Amino acid sequence: MTKQEERRAQEREEIATRVATFKATQQKFEREREEFFLTMMQNARKTERASF
Repeated sequence: MTKQEERRAQEREEIATRVATFKATQQKFEREREEFFLTMMQNARKTERASF
């Protein structure tokens, strides 16, 4: 493999790593949003029942 090919391969690996990290971060944010939503809905339902 030439130096240029090695450099390109290394760049591809770096890009793949960055994409994987970004995807994992986005999935984490999605889970946190879902958890927050469910918690807020539970609290809203508790408040709704308590006010009657």
